[in-house]
Amino acid sequence: MKPEETVDFHIRWAWAKISRYYNVAASPFGGSMSIGYVLLNVDKEGTPSTKLGPKMGMESRSLTRILNKLEEENLITRIQDEEDKRKMNVFLTEKGKVAVVNGPRPLQEHFVERFSQLKEWEQSQMVATVQRIASMMDAEDIDASPFLELGSISEKPN
Repeated sequence: MKPEETVDFHIRWAWAKISRYYNVAASPFGGSMSIGYVLLNVDKEGTPSTKLGPKMGMESRSLTRILNKLEEENLITRIQDEEDKRKMNVFLTEKGKVAVVNGPRPLQEHFVERFSQLKEWEQSQMVATVQRIASMMDAEDIDASPFLELGSISEKPN
């Protein structure tokens, strides 16, 4: 069987296309998918740096590198927690807030618009297929919620 005839080839191909979409969309803003994702996951009231990695499924080494770059570019600031001096909280600077507002819109918004134009049976078929793939890969018990926080697939963007 040729690699392009396998299901996992098409899953990896789709993920590579999604990743490329984000990187191309973020490039004019001087960023990447990972940088944009970090900025989108910093809460208004600040986010402990130790919570960002697990929230996004990112290794601490990669996250540290991105946070350093964002701080150098004055997009975030890290402030020591007043109650627990071991913790560092990440906050968006004014420049960071502007970058989030003016940055590329998330692919999920684009996808939801296109998904909502499908007939109901097509939507159901797509969801059932993806759920079945996750089930076949024994992945239904893996918590993917950090990657899905932008909203439900059935919600239409404002």
